[in-house]
Amino acid sequence: MRLRYIHSNVVHNKKTQMNRLLIISTLFVLVACSNNKGVKQEQNASPEPINIVSEDYELIIPEKQDGLLILFPCFPCNGENTRTEFNIIDIAVANNITVLLMNFNQHLWLSNTEKKDLEKIIINAAKINNINTNNTYIGGFSSGGNISLLLTDYLKSTESSIQPKGLFITDSPVDLLGLYENAQKNIERNFSELAVQEANWIVEMFNPEFGSGDTALINYENKSPYFSKTNSTKNISNLKGLKIRLYSEPDTLWWKKNRQAEYEDMNAYYIEQLANDLRKLYGEDQVTYIRTENRGFRANGDRHPHSWAIIDEQDLVNWILIK
Repeated sequence: MRLRYIHSNVVHNKKTQMNRLLIISTLFVLVACSNNKGVKQEQNASPEPINIVSEDYELIIPEKQDGLLILFPCFPCNGENTRTEFNIIDIAVANNITVLLMNFNQHLWLSNTEKKDLEKIIINAAKINNINTNNTYIGGFSSGGNISLLLTDYLKSTESSIQPKGLFITDSPVDLLGLYENAQKNIERNFSELAVQEANWIVEMFNPEFGSGDTALINYENKSPYFSKTNSTKNISNLKGLKIRLYSEPDTLWWKKNRQAEYEDMNAYYIEQLANDLRKLYGEDQVTYIRTENRGFRANGDRHPHSWAIIDEQDLVNWILIK
Protein backbone atom coordinates (compact mmCIF):
# COMPACT_ATOMS: atom_id res chain seq x y z
CA MET A 1 0.00 0.00 0.00
CA ARG A 2 2.73 2.48 0.83
CA LEU A 3 4.52 1.90 -2.50
CA ARG A 4 1.29 2.32 -4.44
CA TYR A 5 0.57 5.54 -2.57
CA ILE A 6 3.95 6.93 -3.54
CA HIS A 7 3.60 6.07 -7.23
CA SER A 8 0.02 7.33 -7.65
CA ASN A 9 0.54 10.77 -6.17
CA VAL A 10 3.51 12.05 -8.06
CA VAL A 11 4.05 15.77 -7.64
CA HIS A 12 6.95 17.87 -8.65
CA ASN A 13 7.56 20.17 -5.82
CA LYS A 14 10.62 19.77 -3.70
CA LYS A 15 8.71 19.40 -0.46
CA THR A 16 6.85 16.33 -1.69
CA GLN A 17 10.05 14.68 -2.92
CA MET A 18 11.65 15.20 0.46
CA ASN A 19 8.60 13.66 2.15
CA ARG A 20 8.96 10.59 -0.08
CA LEU A 21 12.60 10.26 0.79
CA LEU A 22 11.78 10.51 4.46
CA ILE A 23 9.14 7.78 4.17
CA ILE A 24 11.44 5.44 2.23
CA SER A 25 14.31 6.13 4.59
CA THR A 26 12.10 5.36 7.55
CA LEU A 27 11.06 2.05 5.97
CA PHE A 28 14.67 1.05 5.43
CA VAL A 29 15.58 2.00 9.00
CA LEU A 30 12.72 -0.06 10.38
CA VAL A 31 13.68 -3.07 8.26
CA ALA A 32 17.33 -2.72 9.24
CA CYS A 33 16.48 -2.48 12.94
CA SER A 34 14.23 -5.51 12.65
CA ASN A 35 16.97 -7.53 10.93
CA ASN A 36 19.60 -6.49 13.47
CA LYS A 37 17.32 -7.52 16.29
CA GLY A 38 16.91 -10.95 14.74
CA VAL A 39 20.67 -11.42 14.41
CA LYS A 40 21.17 -10.50 18.04
CA GLN A 41 18.62 -13.05 19.20
CA GLU A 42 20.23 -15.76 17.08
CA GLN A 43 23.66 -14.96 18.49
CA ASN A 44 22.35 -15.21 22.07
CA ALA A 45 20.59 -18.55 21.56
CA SER A 46 22.37 -21.45 23.30
CA PRO A 47 23.51 -24.08 20.79
CA GLU A 48 22.39 -27.66 21.27
CA PRO A 49 24.99 -29.91 22.92
CA ILE A 50 26.80 -32.45 20.80
CA ASN A 51 25.56 -36.00 21.44
CA ILE A 52 27.77 -38.98 20.64
CA VAL A 53 26.66 -42.59 21.12
CA SER A 54 28.97 -45.61 20.97
CA GLU A 55 28.90 -49.21 22.16
CA ASP A 56 30.67 -48.23 25.39
CA TYR A 57 29.08 -44.89 26.25
CA GLU A 58 26.93 -41.91 25.45
CA LEU A 59 28.67 -38.52 25.51
CA ILE A 60 26.89 -35.16 25.83
CA ILE A 61 29.16 -32.17 25.14
CA PRO A 62 28.13 -28.54 25.78
CA GLU A 63 29.60 -25.67 23.76
CA LYS A 64 31.81 -24.63 26.69
CA GLN A 65 33.46 -27.20 28.98
CA ASP A 66 34.04 -26.46 32.65
CA GLY A 67 33.92 -30.04 33.86
CA LEU A 68 33.52 -33.72 32.97
CA LEU A 69 31.10 -35.97 34.83
CA ILE A 70 31.52 -39.73 34.30
CA LEU A 71 28.57 -41.87 35.45
CA PHE A 72 28.37 -45.64 35.96
CA PRO A 73 24.97 -47.41 36.00
CA CYS A 74 23.51 -50.02 38.32
CA PHE A 75 24.24 -53.73 37.81
CA PRO A 76 21.71 -54.61 35.07
CA CYS A 77 21.58 -51.07 33.65
CA ASN A 78 23.30 -48.96 30.98
CA GLY A 79 23.80 -45.33 30.05
CA GLU A 80 20.28 -45.02 28.67
CA ASN A 81 18.86 -46.13 32.03
CA THR A 82 21.05 -43.58 33.83
CA ARG A 83 19.72 -40.84 31.54
CA THR A 84 16.13 -41.92 32.32
CA GLU A 85 16.49 -42.28 36.09
CA PHE A 86 18.90 -39.42 36.84
CA ASN A 87 17.79 -35.94 35.74
CA ILE A 88 21.30 -34.55 35.52
CA ILE A 89 21.86 -33.98 31.79
CA ASP A 90 20.08 -30.65 31.27
CA ILE A 91 21.41 -29.16 34.50
CA ALA A 92 24.96 -30.29 33.75
CA VAL A 93 24.92 -28.96 30.18
CA ALA A 94 23.43 -25.65 31.34
CA ASN A 95 26.44 -25.35 33.65
CA ASN A 96 28.98 -26.28 30.97
CA ILE A 97 29.64 -29.80 32.25
CA THR A 98 30.23 -32.62 29.77
CA VAL A 99 28.51 -35.89 30.74
CA LEU A 100 29.85 -39.36 29.91
CA LEU A 101 27.23 -42.06 30.49
CA MET A 102 29.05 -45.37 30.70
CA ASN A 103 27.44 -48.65 29.60
CA PHE A 104 29.83 -50.74 31.72
CA ASN A 105 27.71 -52.89 34.06
CA GLN A 106 27.25 -56.30 35.71
CA HIS A 107 30.27 -55.79 37.96
CA LEU A 108 30.56 -55.39 41.72
CA TRP A 109 34.36 -55.45 41.73
CA LEU A 110 37.11 -54.97 39.13
CA SER A 111 40.14 -56.93 38.01
CA ASN A 112 43.29 -55.02 37.04
CA THR A 113 42.57 -55.79 33.40
CA GLU A 114 39.09 -54.32 33.69
CA LYS A 115 40.47 -51.19 35.33
CA LYS A 116 42.94 -50.74 32.48
CA ASP A 117 40.22 -51.31 29.88
CA LEU A 118 37.95 -48.71 31.46
CA GLU A 119 40.80 -46.23 31.66
CA LYS A 120 41.50 -46.74 27.95
CA ILE A 121 37.85 -46.24 26.99
CA ILE A 122 37.62 -42.97 28.93
CA ILE A 123 40.95 -41.61 27.67
CA ASN A 124 40.07 -42.43 24.05
CA ALA A 125 36.60 -40.89 24.38
CA ALA A 126 38.15 -37.70 25.74
CA LYS A 127 40.89 -37.59 23.12
CA ILE A 128 38.86 -38.14 19.96
CA ASN A 129 36.12 -35.74 21.09
CA ASN A 130 38.40 -32.99 22.45
CA ILE A 131 37.04 -33.26 25.98
CA ASN A 132 38.54 -31.10 28.72
CA THR A 133 39.40 -33.48 31.59
CA ASN A 134 40.94 -30.93 33.96
CA ASN A 135 37.89 -31.00 36.23
CA THR A 136 36.76 -34.64 36.13
CA TYR A 137 34.33 -36.28 38.57
CA ILE A 138 33.31 -39.94 38.65
CA GLY A 139 30.14 -41.32 40.24
CA GLY A 140 27.80 -44.26 40.12
CA PHE A 141 24.59 -45.77 41.39
CA SER A 142 24.45 -49.07 43.28
CA SER A 143 27.15 -51.36 41.83
CA GLY A 144 28.23 -48.40 39.69
CA GLY A 145 29.36 -46.71 42.90
CA ASN A 146 31.66 -49.64 43.64
CA ILE A 147 33.15 -49.26 40.16
CA SER A 148 33.58 -45.53 40.70
CA LEU A 149 35.51 -46.07 43.94
CA LEU A 150 37.80 -48.77 42.56
CA LEU A 151 38.45 -47.10 39.21
CA THR A 152 39.18 -43.71 40.76
CA ASP A 153 41.64 -45.30 43.16
CA TYR A 154 43.33 -47.01 40.20
CA LEU A 155 43.56 -43.79 38.17
CA LYS A 156 45.15 -42.01 41.11
CA SER A 157 47.55 -44.83 41.99
CA THR A 158 48.83 -45.17 38.43
CA GLU A 159 49.04 -41.40 37.84
CA SER A 160 46.82 -41.80 34.80
CA SER A 161 46.35 -38.91 32.38
CA ILE A 162 42.77 -38.82 33.72
CA GLN A 163 43.02 -37.47 37.27
CA PRO A 164 39.61 -37.08 38.95
CA LYS A 165 39.02 -34.17 41.32
CA GLY A 166 36.25 -36.02 43.13
CA LEU A 167 33.91 -39.00 43.25
CA PHE A 168 30.54 -39.99 44.65
CA ILE A 169 28.52 -43.14 45.22
CA THR A 170 24.77 -43.60 45.43
CA ASP A 171 23.51 -46.30 47.82
CA SER A 172 26.21 -48.74 46.77
CA PRO A 173 26.90 -52.23 48.26
CA VAL A 174 30.47 -51.31 49.21
CA ASP A 175 31.00 -54.33 51.51
CA LEU A 176 30.64 -57.47 49.40
CA LEU A 177 30.66 -59.80 52.39
CA GLY A 178 27.89 -57.74 53.94
CA LEU A 179 25.95 -58.05 50.67
CA TYR A 180 26.40 -61.82 50.73
CA GLU A 181 25.33 -62.18 54.37
CA ASN A 182 22.24 -60.05 53.77
CA ALA A 183 21.37 -62.22 50.78
CA GLN A 184 21.43 -65.27 53.04
CA LYS A 185 19.08 -63.49 55.46
CA ASN A 186 16.64 -62.69 52.65
CA ILE A 187 16.55 -66.32 51.58
CA GLU A 188 15.79 -67.38 55.17
CA ARG A 189 13.10 -64.71 55.59
CA ASN A 190 11.42 -65.64 52.29
CA PHE A 191 9.34 -62.46 52.61
CA SER A 192 9.76 -60.68 49.27
CA GLU A 193 9.84 -62.62 46.01
CA LEU A 194 12.06 -59.97 44.40
CA ALA A 195 14.45 -59.97 47.35
CA VAL A 196 14.68 -63.79 47.34
CA GLN A 197 15.38 -63.89 43.59
CA GLU A 198 18.17 -61.33 43.95
CA ALA A 199 19.53 -63.12 47.03
CA ASN A 200 19.72 -66.48 45.25
CA TRP A 201 21.52 -64.87 42.34
CA ILE A 202 24.08 -63.26 44.71
CA VAL A 203 24.75 -66.50 46.57
CA GLU A 204 25.12 -68.48 43.34
CA MET A 205 27.57 -65.93 41.94
CA PHE A 206 29.58 -65.34 45.12
CA ASN A 207 30.06 -68.94 46.33
CA PRO A 208 32.35 -70.07 43.47
CA GLU A 209 34.06 -66.68 43.30
CA PHE A 210 34.96 -66.20 46.97
CA GLY A 211 34.82 -69.70 48.46
CA SER A 212 34.23 -70.30 52.17
CA GLY A 213 36.00 -70.06 55.52
CA ASP A 214 39.16 -68.01 56.06
CA THR A 215 40.02 -68.09 52.38
CA ALA A 216 36.70 -66.44 51.58
CA LEU A 217 37.36 -63.64 54.07
CA ILE A 218 40.68 -62.88 52.39
CA ASN A 219 39.04 -62.91 48.96
CA TYR A 220 36.26 -60.58 50.08
CA GLU A 221 38.76 -58.16 51.60
CA ASN A 222 40.85 -58.21 48.43
CA LYS A 223 37.95 -57.35 46.11
CA SER A 224 35.56 -55.19 48.15
CA PRO A 225 35.82 -51.42 48.05
CA TYR A 226 35.33 -51.67 51.82
CA PHE A 227 35.60 -54.57 54.27
CA SER A 228 33.84 -53.68 57.52
CA LYS A 229 35.02 -56.70 59.56
CA THR A 230 38.52 -55.25 59.62
CA ASN A 231 37.63 -51.65 58.68
CA SER A 232 39.78 -52.18 55.60
CA THR A 233 39.95 -49.40 53.01
CA LYS A 234 43.09 -50.77 51.34
CA ASN A 235 41.40 -50.94 47.92
CA ILE A 236 40.59 -47.22 48.02
CA SER A 237 43.70 -45.95 49.80
CA ASN A 238 44.86 -43.61 47.02
CA LEU A 239 42.10 -41.01 47.20
CA LYS A 240 43.99 -38.38 49.15
CA GLY A 241 43.07 -34.86 48.09
CA LEU A 242 39.83 -35.85 46.34
CA LYS A 243 36.37 -34.57 47.19
CA ILE A 244 34.22 -37.56 48.19
CA ARG A 245 30.47 -37.80 48.64
CA LEU A 246 28.58 -40.87 49.84
CA TYR A 247 24.79 -40.84 49.37
CA SER A 248 22.16 -43.09 50.90
CA GLU A 249 18.53 -42.90 51.96
CA PRO A 250 18.09 -45.23 54.95
CA ASP A 251 14.30 -45.28 55.04
CA THR A 252 13.89 -47.91 57.74
CA LEU A 253 10.08 -47.91 57.49
CA TRP A 254 10.14 -48.61 53.74
CA TRP A 255 12.72 -51.40 54.05
CA LYS A 256 10.88 -52.98 56.96
CA LYS A 257 7.55 -52.91 55.14
CA ASN A 258 8.80 -54.07 51.75
CA ARG A 259 11.74 -56.35 52.62
CA GLN A 260 11.49 -57.04 56.38
CA ALA A 261 15.02 -55.59 56.54
CA GLU A 262 16.64 -53.84 59.50
CA TYR A 263 19.08 -50.93 59.25
CA GLU A 264 22.01 -53.37 59.56
CA ASP A 265 20.80 -55.08 56.38
CA MET A 266 20.93 -51.94 54.23
CA ASN A 267 23.67 -50.54 52.03
CA ALA A 268 23.39 -47.40 54.16
CA TYR A 269 24.69 -49.27 57.20
CA TYR A 270 28.01 -50.07 55.50
CA ILE A 271 28.21 -46.69 53.75
CA GLU A 272 28.01 -44.94 57.10
CA GLN A 273 30.87 -47.08 58.44
CA LEU A 274 32.87 -46.41 55.29
CA ALA A 275 32.32 -42.67 55.69
CA ASN A 276 33.65 -42.78 59.24
CA ASP A 277 36.75 -44.74 58.23
CA LEU A 278 37.43 -42.54 55.21
CA ARG A 279 37.25 -39.45 57.41
CA LYS A 280 39.88 -40.99 59.66
CA LEU A 281 42.03 -41.69 56.61
CA TYR A 282 41.53 -38.48 54.64
CA GLY A 283 40.06 -35.96 57.07
CA GLU A 284 36.63 -34.50 57.83
CA ASP A 285 36.75 -31.87 55.08
CA GLN A 286 37.36 -34.35 52.29
CA VAL A 287 34.53 -36.83 52.96
CA THR A 288 30.80 -36.04 53.18
CA TYR A 289 28.13 -38.57 54.01
CA ILE A 290 24.71 -37.38 52.79
CA ARG A 291 21.66 -39.09 54.31
CA THR A 292 18.60 -38.11 52.31
CA GLU A 293 14.90 -38.30 53.14
CA ASN A 294 11.89 -38.89 50.88
CA ARG A 295 13.84 -38.33 47.66
CA GLY A 296 13.97 -41.91 46.43
CA PHE A 297 11.58 -42.34 43.51
CA ARG A 298 12.01 -44.21 40.24
CA ALA A 299 11.30 -42.49 36.93
CA ASN A 300 7.93 -44.27 36.74
CA GLY A 301 6.89 -42.66 40.04
CA ASP A 302 7.40 -45.70 42.27
CA ARG A 303 8.74 -44.97 45.73
CA HIS A 304 12.13 -46.66 46.26
CA PRO A 305 14.97 -45.33 48.43
CA HIS A 306 17.46 -47.26 46.29
CA SER A 307 17.37 -44.78 43.39
CA TRP A 308 19.44 -42.24 41.48
CA ALA A 309 16.86 -39.65 42.53
CA ILE A 310 18.14 -39.38 46.11
CA ILE A 311 20.78 -37.00 44.69
CA ASP A 312 19.96 -33.29 44.43
CA GLU A 313 21.20 -32.68 40.88
CA GLN A 314 21.76 -28.92 41.16
CA ASP A 315 23.62 -29.35 44.44
CA LEU A 316 25.84 -31.99 42.83
CA VAL A 317 26.64 -29.70 39.90
CA ASN A 318 27.46 -26.84 42.29
CA TRP A 319 29.81 -29.18 44.17
CA ILE A 320 31.57 -30.11 40.95
CA LEU A 321 32.08 -26.48 39.96
CA ILE A 322 33.48 -25.36 43.33
CA LYS A 323 37.26 -25.18 42.99
